[in-house]
Amino acid sequence: MASNVEAPERWYLALLGFAEHFRTSSPPKIRLCVHCLQAVFQFKPPQRIEARTHLQLGSVLYHHTKNSELARNHLEKAWYISQQVPQFEDVKFEAASILSELFCQQNLVDSAKPLLRKAIQISQQTPYWHCRLLFQLAQLHTLEKDLVSACDLLGVGAEYARVVGSEYTRALFLLSKGMLLLMERKLGEVHPLLTLCGTIVENWQGNPIQKESLRVFFLVLQVTHYLDAGQVKSVKPCLKQLQQCIQTISTLHDDEILPSNPADLFHWLPKEHMCVLVYLVTVMHSMQAGYLEKAQKYTDKALMQLEKLKMLDCSPILSTFQVILLEHIIMCRLVTGHKATALQEISQVCQLCQQSPRLFTNHAAQLHTLLGLYCISVNCMDNAEAQFTTALRLTTHQELWTYIVTNLASVYIREGNRHQELYSLLERINPDHNFPVSSHCLRAAAFYIRGLLSFFQGRYNEAKRFLRETLKMSNAEDLNRLTACSLVLLGHIFYVLGNHRESNNMVVPAMQLASKIPDMSVQLWSSALLKDLNKALGNTMDAHEAAQMHQNFSQQLLQDHIAACSLPEHNLISWTDGPPPVQIQAQNGPTTSLASLL
Repeated sequence: MASNVEAPERWYLALLGFAEHFRTSSPPKIRLCVHCLQAVFQFKPPQRIEARTHLQLGSVLYHHTKNSELARNHLEKAWYISQQVPQFEDVKFEAASILSELFCQQNLVDSAKPLLRKAIQISQQTPYWHCRLLFQLAQLHTLEKDLVSACDLLGVGAEYARVVGSEYTRALFLLSKGMLLLMERKLGEVHPLLTLCGTIVENWQGNPIQKESLRVFFLVLQVTHYLDAGQVKSVKPCLKQLQQCIQTISTLHDDEILPSNPADLFHWLPKEHMCVLVYLVTVMHSMQAGYLEKAQKYTDKALMQLEKLKMLDCSPILSTFQVILLEHIIMCRLVTGHKATALQEISQVCQLCQQSPRLFTNHAAQLHTLLGLYCISVNCMDNAEAQFTTALRLTTHQELWTYIVTNLASVYIREGNRHQELYSLLERINPDHNFPVSSHCLRAAAFYIRGLLSFFQGRYNEAKRFLRETLKMSNAEDLNRLTACSLVLLGHIFYVLGNHRESNNMVVPAMQLASKIPDMSVQLWSSALLKDLNKALGNTMDAHEAAQMHQNFSQQLLQDHIAACSLPEHNLISWTDGPPPVQIQAQNGPTTSLASLL
């Protein structure tokens, strides 16, 4: 007969084995798993087994059921009992970590914070858990938009990692801090921090996948920093390095050997997520630079990869990636004259946001901005104004605010009777004085808007000055769409002034660039000008060819316009308040008219 010392271990291991069998069954038999774990308490087990069983029950209930109160009850018991047991760190800190996650899920953030602070305070002799809990509390502060507290914690983590000899995790803390500083626009602090990170990453000798993943993190921050600043040409070397880096990672095999330093037991993102992220920043670059076919190609690749990943992985970051990709491809569609497809993709973003309140909170302003751009494309200017006004109310992001104001100003210019509102907006985005953001691209666009207004007012010399400034800036950073728009507007000005040769010198390259992008509205505008120019110059054949092109572009745009306005999703243009509408009612065909760019 077994001794009393062996008996509890045998029954415990048997129950544990059954519980794990039921948990990993296909499909999982969670109710039976819970019954097995609850049976452990019938034997009045010692504190170590009692605490661990409460943790296991809490974890299973939290991850596999909706019974959050019972999960919380078990996790609280695990946390309380484990603090009385010496050298029981894993159970103690895992209980604190899962319990704080559960508190956040129940919107009890004020309960999660002190719990994590207490766990951080008593975990200093356990490097892995100390670092993990610091990351967790920093993330909680980030979700609450308290980036200052989050940065402070990441700074503490970086110093702790240095002290315990983990340069790898020190780099992770510093890069995470750099990401938040970029979000806060604290560029003066970002530059020295990224320089330090670059040195640490290059000098660190360790697991090749971990090293390359640090390089990807570092380069993603550099690329997004350049793109935020609208520096599409300057970013190219960094973007190329990033693309090479992700190719290197995809050829490396995951090393099963665990790091010798427990503080190194972290990774930034899974390899597959990093691939999608690199596609995403490539799409962002292609969109800004005006390589829209390239943007389309990489969006298709990324969305295909995302669909595969989402079958196996419900990580919220995948939905975020999907929404950002769709936001960019929607803008491409509107430029290339595929409004109906753009509208269906806007509806897809609405559906994704319906599934996640946090996603909607973070992307509501962008969603209304996209609807505003769609409204401009179908000449619904009142709706465009309402969408942009809603977006301005919802955003605190300076670059997005400036982008919205620039587009709203273009609406007021087209309407022609909103002078007071227009001048109020233009004062706030004056490219010559106190421009609100450091973005090269947005400042160039602000000069274009001034040129457009001066053109409509007949102040042609002033318009030329603004447009030449736009051209100078857009040429410096390869901003192809702004270049094409500025060239065709300058061509129009020279045509009105009777300088046909100079007009031709502007419109021909505008047409070539617009065809390369391709930008359907600029092609329509350019072909109309080329028709009139060639007629004035007596080039009958060229005038006929341009007229044919103009007819083709008009026909394509008209068909797409009718298709878009006939979709039930077109009713989204009236939505300006609350969460996205769940169902969109169909309407009886188009109610708007096609208008040219002018």
